[in-house]
Amino acid sequence: MENLFLDPTIILLIAAFGGFFMAFGIGANDVANAMGTSVGSKAITFKQAIYIAAIFEFLGAYLAGGEVTSTIRKGIVSPDLYVGNENIFIIGMMSTLFAAATWLLLASARGWPVSTTHSIVGSIVGFVIISLGFEAVSWGKVGNIAASWVVSPVISGTMAFLIFLSAKKFILDRRDPAQAAVSLIPFYGFFVAVIIGLVTARKGLKHVGLPLTDNEVVLVTVIFGVVVSLITAILLNLKKDKIKEYGVESAFAVLMIVTASAMAFAHGSNDVANAIGPMSAIISVASEGAIGAKAAVSPWVLLVGGIGIVFGLATLGGRVIKTVGSKITLLTPSLGFSATMAAASTVVAATYIGFPISTTHTLVGAVIGVGLTKGVSHLDLGSIGRIVLSWVVTIPAGAALTIIFYYLFKFTFEI
Repeated sequence: MENLFLDPTIILLIAAFGGFFMAFGIGANDVANAMGTSVGSKAITFKQAIYIAAIFEFLGAYLAGGEVTSTIRKGIVSPDLYVGNENIFIIGMMSTLFAAATWLLLASARGWPVSTTHSIVGSIVGFVIISLGFEAVSWGKVGNIAASWVVSPVISGTMAFLIFLSAKKFILDRRDPAQAAVSLIPFYGFFVAVIIGLVTARKGLKHVGLPLTDNEVVLVTVIFGVVVSLITAILLNLKKDKIKEYGVESAFAVLMIVTASAMAFAHGSNDVANAIGPMSAIISVASEGAIGAKAAVSPWVLLVGGIGIVFGLATLGGRVIKTVGSKITLLTPSLGFSATMAAASTVVAATYIGFPISTTHTLVGAVIGVGLTKGVSHLDLGSIGRIVLSWVVTIPAGAALTIIFYYLFKFTFEI
C-alpha cells in the first residue's frame, strides 16, 4: 500500500464532512420528496414533517441502512482495481461525495426533485471513467440500477392506483364512509407496519447486534403490526366525531401520519447509502490500511448520515416539497396515503434485497398513479415533463462535477 497523502485522521474528517454534506443534500431533496405527499395533502404541516423525519429517517438509516450501503460501495466498480493506488481511490470517493452533494444543493435551491441515487451513481461512474477508463465501469450493475429507475415508478404507480381503488370501494363509496374509515383504516395501518417491520427485523437489527431467526422475525413483525393497528384505531375513535363533522378525508389524515413515518423510515434505510457508501469506502482504506478490506458500517457513520438528512430537510426542503406535493396533481389525504403507502412498500422491498432504487422516481410514479385514478386531465403534464428532464440532466451533471472536484483535489494535495 502506498503512503496516504494525508494523516488518516484528517482523511476521516474530510470523509465525514463529505458524507454529512451529501446527507444534507439528500434531506433537502429526497426527504422532501418523501414528505411531499403528506404536506401537499395538508395531512401534516411542514414542521410536523420535520419531526417525523427526525425520528424515522434516523431509525431507518441506523437500523436498516447497512444493507444497501454495501451495494453502492462495491457494486459499480471493483475496489480491487485501485489496489496500489489508494490515494487515487480516496480522492475519487471524496470527489463523488462533493460532486453529488453540490448538484443536490443546486437542484434543491431551484425546487427540482432529482434523484440522489442518480447523483451518486453518475458521480462514481465519472470518477471511474476519468481514472481507469470506460472499461473499468461495471456497466451491468449500472444497467440494473438504471432498469430500476424505470421499473420502480411503474410498480409503485400501479400499487398506488390499486390501493386507492381499494380505499374508494371499501371506504369512500360506502353508505357510511366515516364508520367504514374507523373500522377499516387500522388494517391499512397494520399492512404498513408489517412492511416496515419485516425489513427492520430481518435486515436491520443484525447491524446493531440483534440478529433474529425467521420465526422471531415473523413474531416481531406481527406484534409490531398489531401495535400500530391498535394505535391507529384508538386515534380514529378519539376523532370519530370530528371525522363525521369534517368528512372521511380527515380519517385518512390520521393514517397519513403512519404512512409518512413509514416513508421516512423506508427512505432512511435506502437512500442513506448514497451518502455513507463512498464515505464508508474512504474510511475502510484510511483505517484498515487496504482497499477491499471487509468492515461493517460503523454506527457513527450511520449517525452522520441520519443527522445530515434531517438537517437538510429542515433548512432547504420546503421548495421540493411544494413541487412534489402540489405541482403533479392535486392531492387529498386519501390520495396522498395511497401514494405514500405504495412508494414505501416499493422502497422497503428494494432495501430488503439490497437493491438501490430512486425514492424520487418511486414516489413520483406513485403520485402519478393516484392522479390517474381521476384521469389524465388531472395531471400537470408540464410539471411531470420538467421533473423527468431534471432526472436526465442529473447523471451527466454528477459526472461533470466529479471531474472538477477530482482535479481540484489532485492539485490541492499534489497527488
